[in-house]
Amino acid sequence: MSADELAAEGATALPDKEVMSLLDLNANLDLALDVAAPIDLAVAANANIAAPINASVGANVLSVGSTAGAQALQGAEISQGITGDAAATSDQTSGIDQGAEPADTAIPAPVPTPSDALDGDLLNVNVDLNGDLDIAAPINGAIAANANAAAPINAAVSANIGSIDSSAGAVSQQAAVINQDITGDATADATQDSTIDQQS
Repeated sequence: MSADELAAEGATALPDKEVMSLLDLNANLDLALDVAAPIDLAVAANANIAAPINASVGANVLSVGSTAGAQALQGAEISQGITGDAAATSDQTSGIDQGAEPADTAIPAPVPTPSDALDGDLLNVNVDLNGDLDIAAPINGAIAANANAAAPINAAVSANIGSIDSSAGAVSQQAAVINQDITGDATADATQDSTIDQQS
C-alpha cells in the first residue's frame, strides 16, 4: 500500500470502552396497593364432655409356661344437663374508601437519530409500570352451639407371643348409664353492612 492510498483511508473512532455496555436496562415500577379486610366473628357455646376410660393389658412374650390375665371392669353413670342459651351476635359496619390516585411517573422516551446506531449501548430496555390495586374483603361470621359428648371406653388385652404351654385371658365388663339433656336455644346472628368505594 502506498502512502497516497494510506492517506485516502478514513476511520471512525469508537466510544471509550469503559462507557460502552451491551445492555442498558431501566425499570421504573410504581405500585399503589390498598388492602382492607375487616373481620368480625362471634362464637358462643355450651358444652359438657365426659370420657371415662378404663384399660387393662397382660402379655407374655417369648416366655415358657407363663400365664397372662387382663381384667377391666368399668361402671360409669353420667348425667349431663344444659339449661341455657348459646347466642352469638356479630354486627359489622364497614366504611371503606380506597381512592388511590395513580402516580404519573411516565418518562418520555428519547427520539433516536441515525447517528445513534453506533453510539452507546447495543440494547436499550425501558420499562414503565404503573399499577393501582384496591382490595376490600369484609368478613362477618357468628357461631353458636350446644353440645353434650360422653364416650366411656373399656378395654382388656391379653396375649401370648412365642410361648409354649401358656394361657392368656382377658375379661372386660362395662356398664354405662348416660343421660344427656339440652334445654335452650343456639342462636347465631350475623349482620353485615359494608360501604366500599374503590377508585383507581
